Amino acid sequence: MKNERMTILRHEKVARDTHLLMLQGDLVQDIADPGQFVHVKIEGFYLRRPISIADYDSKNDTVTLIYKIMGDGTKALTRSQIGERVDVLGPGGQGFPTARIHGDHALIIGGGIGVPPLYSAAKILKENGVAVTSILGFRSREDAFLLDEFRALGKVHVTTEDGSLGRSGRVTDALPHVKENYQHYLSCGPTVMLKAVADHLPDKEGYLSMEERMGCGIGACFACVVESKDEKGYKRICCDGPVFKAGEVVLS
Repeated sequence: MKNERMTILRHEKVARDTHLLMLQGDLVQDIADPGQFVHVKIEGFYLRRPISIADYDSKNDTVTLIYKIMGDGTKALTRSQIGERVDVLGPGGQGFPTARIHGDHALIIGGGIGVPPLYSAAKILKENGVAVTSILGFRSREDAFLLDEFRALGKVHVTTEDGSLGRSGRVTDALPHVKENYQHYLSCGPTVMLKAVADHLPDKEGYLSMEERMGCGIGACFACVVESKDEKGYKRICCDGPVFKAGEVVLS
């Protein structure tokens, strides 16, 4: 894990309250798996903000983050300009083990701001010869993003809670309409969504990325502990996760 002031190459709004931030720096060389995150320090705020990595390019030392305005800190981040430098700590956590996922087909299931970390995972699976079908869920049409990028990788089912785009309902409502015979699923979104997905797919091998507030982001403060089913009894999302194998932690 490195602490680096990375240069902003691109910064733009991509959906309602949702922004894409592309940074350049040496830290990119340390990214091991899709689904890891970086911890961003925002001027005037004490705690860093964890933001998942949507995509990365090791040849050009770039990393793409997609974040949603969740409070004053992320609102302040939207005012950062191209060419400025941002204090970044990372990469952190354990990502999706794409190198160990073998099979003909994988299902990607993302909800809201849980969609970004699944994009680079889907790209790598596709590069590894695994076909990809995606279910992407949003509150409304105005909140949707990365649809064309996922469609370039395979079939995409879209759901919105208000029915303004795609199928009306939540991501689990689209599951019966997936006809492909997939062996694995990868999912990221609110815990209640992850639990619903895992409950619907008990016979599939799944990997779940949890979205939670963090303190230090390096496993020292225990602010992001989740109950686990092993002898230890807990996992720290920031360093043991955020990606866990389905069934490894208690979703409640």
